[in-house]
Amino acid sequence: MPPRRRAAPRPAHNEAAQLADQLQEAGYTKRDIARVINRDPSLVSQFYTKNKGAAFVTALREVLAAVQTGGITDLPELTAIAARHIQRRTTTSGARARVRGKAVLITPTGSGTGRVGAQAIASGSARLRPLIAEAARQGLRLAFTVRLAKTAYLHSSGSRTDSPGIRRDVIQRADHTEERSYGSAQTGGFDAADFARRVNAASGDVTAAVHQWLVETGRIHPDVHILHLEIRTWRPR
Repeated sequence: MPPRRRAAPRPAHNEAAQLADQLQEAGYTKRDIARVINRDPSLVSQFYTKNKGAAFVTALREVLAAVQTGGITDLPELTAIAARHIQRRTTTSGARARVRGKAVLITPTGSGTGRVGAQAIASGSARLRPLIAEAARQGLRLAFTVRLAKTAYLHSSGSRTDSPGIRRDVIQRADHTEERSYGSAQTGGFDAADFARRVNAASGDVTAAVHQWLVETGRIHPDVHILHLEIRTWRPR
């Protein structure tokens, strides 16, 4: 029997990825790192997958030093530190090159939507937090839709005791789950700033904040799990 071929060792990550790893060990997410260097989060992922990030090494070194030795943890301060060490690329003609900036969370009209499924919900729906924070900063309103098992709700669908009140805000599914929407432009929705405070009180866990609101207002059983979550924002008239 011929000997098995050993898999080639995986190449070590480049310095940008190693610095990003250290920042993540310090409690920052890839999205946080992207905000600090003023780029889209997909670029941070490409530090690992496509060996990118050389242009940000100096900035990341300075940011890491500020965190580890200077005790600076505020993202705006870290962003200012990084900005001093990031130079925009230029084209062959000398013009500034186009780069992919931060993802737009909310349109100029105030419209924004974010959805998460089971995997993201299990980790707190962190990707929805920036949407809620930006909506709060702009003074927007928000609504949300949740999907749970039918037995998770305390009130029957269409009940006026529950927020939807009418069946058009309820979607029943073949897998014995049910989606219910809370808040709308017609009813006024929720103050995004108030909801952002709830998320902050839950240590940034959007799922926990929504779950707590549903329990506090007597809409679901305390021990049930949210299966799907969607946040929508708009600018009040």
